[in-house]
Amino acid sequence: MGYSVRDAMTRHPATRRIAVMTGLAILGTTAFLIGAATNAQDAAKVDPKHYKVVLENDQVRVLRITYGPHEKSVMHSHPPGVVVYLTDARGRFTMPGGKPQDAVTKAGTVVWTDATTHMPENAGDKDFEVIQVELKTNPAAAK
Repeated sequence: MGYSVRDAMTRHPATRRIAVMTGLAILGTTAFLIGAATNAQDAAKVDPKHYKVVLENDQVRVLRITYGPHEKSVMHSHPPGVVVYLTDARGRFTMPGGKPQDAVTKAGTVVWTDATTHMPENAGDKDFEVIQVELKTNPAAAK
């Protein structure tokens, strides 16, 4: 006569405890990884070399973004906002699906950006610098 896992768990309390502990460990690890992935989206946290917070309040967060020639970031997200190019820039933005988008922008250009997730890189031979003003989506909740 064969025994199932269920039979073993009801017949041996130690086996049941191990199964419960294993399940809790898997659940805890999953929750940790989901939390880490959520935090990893913030450019200033995952790439402080290139992204510096210069102002933050309950309405906006302002980033000064600087890249040396051919430097690359990591995948991250931004809420909607405005980008002001302080220098000419030649960039490549790789989207989550892997599709790259190239952009050439002149100093002084100001653009609106919808919320986005990307991995940027400086595709040019010169440093570039931008200011990004990120809008807080729910300013009242930030207080």
